[in-house]
Amino acid sequence: MKIVMTGGGSGGHFTPLLAIAREIRRIADEEKIVSLSILYLADQPFDPEALRVDDIQFIKISSGKMRRYFSIWNFFDVFKTFYALLKSFWIMYREFPDVVFSKGGFVSFPVLVAARFYGIPIIIHESDSVPGRVNAWAAKFADRIAVSFPETLQYFPKEKTAYMGLPIRSRILGGNENEALALFALEPHLPVVLVLGGSQGAQSINAAFLQIAGELMETYQIIHQTGKDNYSDVLKQASVLLEKSPHRRRYRLFPFLNEDQLRNASRLARVVISRAGGTIFEIAAWGIPSILIPLPHAAADHQRHNAYIYARSGACSVIEESNLTPMVLLNETRKILSDDERRSRMSAAAQKFARIDAAEKIAREIILLGFHKLP
Repeated sequence: MKIVMTGGGSGGHFTPLLAIAREIRRIADEEKIVSLSILYLADQPFDPEALRVDDIQFIKISSGKMRRYFSIWNFFDVFKTFYALLKSFWIMYREFPDVVFSKGGFVSFPVLVAARFYGIPIIIHESDSVPGRVNAWAAKFADRIAVSFPETLQYFPKEKTAYMGLPIRSRILGGNENEALALFALEPHLPVVLVLGGSQGAQSINAAFLQIAGELMETYQIIHQTGKDNYSDVLKQASVLLEKSPHRRRYRLFPFLNEDQLRNASRLARVVISRAGGTIFEIAAWGIPSILIPLPHAAADHQRHNAYIYARSGACSVIEESNLTPMVLLNETRKILSDDERRSRMSAAAQKFARIDAAEKIAREIILLGFHKLP
């Protein structure tokens, strides 16, 4: 069986694809599927080492974007998209997979066009509460559609759409507290605040949090993922702001947390501060209370919609970026950390919201669709 996976090159698309690919291989081993190959078509590999370890072949496809605003790049991207279409037609003809799985994003557009032309079965997954433009378009001919939020069901044909949640990597679940304390060199019995800037980072969150880090460190410990692009700047600022703090060792700064680090950080964290993309579902699976700060300029304002849907479950609080100040962030963090009863309610709500088996369910549907091609 040959499976093509495609989607934008951000962590929000890549990690669910990786989770599903791993489940496909696990199921294939169980079901004695001897021949299995998985290809990942995207504009960038995001994590080349993960692709190598999980035996996923990367093929570069660089498609243009469809911007909602005037830009000279719209003109050039017409030619870029045309080239991506030609390349996709050739790749799909050469590889001719049994099924295509798409997470959406502009890079998936030419791949889906080619798959439809050749009559290859297609399954798409929508991460956000409001569908992206490519997924909304692909829904017209996709054979199966999976969504992360029950509220998203209304946007797609009922007869082929299922609420499954967002696939998460099983390797970020579990962990051991003693191992985590040793890994991060933190003190036992002192609460931990986990800050997740996202795969690309979040400058406004980093900036606001740095202003309160010193005060929080008097009674808490911090694990702070800045995002690779922002790490150097945050490191310089933190070195100056926390230089005289007697609790500097309570602050752990990382550009990016790998799966082992995320798993262990989740064992220590009492509250998570994060954007409101796909990370919501990882936080929910951990069962940790959270403070979500939606990205204000996300496409279709999807992060804001995601955040408030999750907040209605009782699992998090939301701070709009327009209201984000160091004092507001500090007060909300302290409110949650100082209220055991509230944290317990939020944790229970998060666990109820989580769909830990999403990757397995989607993987089984991909395999089923590949074996039993629809007429």
